[in-house]
Parts: sequence; structure tokens; C-alpha cells
Amino acid sequence: MLKILALLTLLVSTAVHAQTPPLQTDLPLKYLEQANAESTHQPLVIFLHGYGSNEHDLFGIKDDLPAQYNYLSVRAPMVMEAGSYQWFRKKGEGAYNGETDDLKASGQVLLDFITQAAKKYHTEPEKVFLVGFSQGAIMSYEVALRHPQAVGGIAALSGRILPVLKSGLEPDEKRQSLAIFIGHGEQDKRLPLSDGSEANSLLQSVSLEPEFHAYPGLGHSISATEVEDLSAWLQRLNP
Repeated sequence: MLKILALLTLLVSTAVHAQTPPLQTDLPLKYLEQANAESTHQPLVIFLHGYGSNEHDLFGIKDDLPAQYNYLSVRAPMVMEAGSYQWFRKKGEGAYNGETDDLKASGQVLLDFITQAAKKYHTEPEKVFLVGFSQGAIMSYEVALRHPQAVGGIAALSGRILPVLKSGLEPDEKRQSLAIFIGHGEQDKRLPLSDGSEANSLLQSVSLEPEFHAYPGLGHSISATEVEDLSAWLQRLNP
């Protein structure tokens, strides 16, 4: 009986392990992939996890997004502890106010990753979409608004635009083609709904047209309804 239980445990463990793709290390940041490097001109979706998490955090969302797209999930470059990473250290008491040097360093390595990934997966920059949660959403804003030529759009989930970026944001023709999805829980206690609303208003003030969604009852997390809205948004970008 014990041998049978041990065999079943081994089979389950093997099955779970087989379902987890290997960590890729050939680009500037480590990442997971569900992609075909031989495909051409397919949209490339890049997931950016939140503070203290890792590349596994958002990867499961891909199963409810357009099946024909390519998906990468990136590990942030700064190690907190085993299995826990961040895009930037906090500044002062605000866990979501970033040290400027960290933002610059992470922004540059992420930009390099995006550029090289687009080449590897044979797609155009306008078909690259960042999907970031919390700190990952902040980095999505940071890279896309400073380097709009690198991506076609971003989905900022439970994020905010940092003051250091907000202060220099002005209308720019290079940004006009950016597609932007903003999703935020109305009960978010870490990054309140006002952060998402203010980002929406700020982007509108520089002639962008975000698609804004507020989710009743949702805290600092992602709901099934939000994923459905995100999927529909991504689908519309590549009809």
C-alpha cells in the first residue's frame, strides 16, 4: 500500500513539474515562456509581477487570454530573498514610491529585454504588450511612457504613475498610438482606487485614451472579470 501511495505521489509531482516550463535565461531578464520562436507577426504579451513575487505569479493568466498570442513572464532583477523579487526598492515610507536609480536601472534592463524579445519572437514593437500588476504596473507605465516606440500598449493592473514620471509627462506624438488598459479594485488598500483614477485622468490630459475599469469589491488582486476584460482588450488590438 505504501509503495502504491509513493508511486502516486511521484506521478502527481512529475505531472506538476512537467506542466511548469523551464526558466529561460537567454535574454537580459529571466523568464517563463509559452511561445513559438518560429512564429511571425504574432502579438507578444509580457507579464510583469508585483513587489515580492516572481515570474510564476501572473503566468497562469495566459490560459484565459487569446490562445494564438505568445506569452512571456519576467522575473524582476532585484532579489529580496529566495523566490521573491522586486523592480525597485521603496523610497521613504511609501512601498510603491521607487528609488530613482532603481527605476532607471530596471527600466533600462526591461527595455533591453523587450527589444530583444521582439526580435527573438519575430514580432513588431507595436504588437508587444506589457501586462503588469502593482509594481509591475508601475514599471509598465515607466517604460511605455518614456519609450513608446518599444511597445504597442500596456495593461496596468492595480498600479500607479509615480511622481517622478508624472512631473515630466507632456503631450507627445510618439505616444499617441499607445493602447492602455487600466484595471483597479475599488477596495484596494495598498494602492487605492484613486491611484488608478488619477493615472486615467493624467493620461487623458496628455491626449491618450485609456480603457479604464474599476471593480467593485476587489482588493489588491486580479479578478476573473478583470481577466475577461483584459482578454477582450487584447483581442481587439489584433483583430
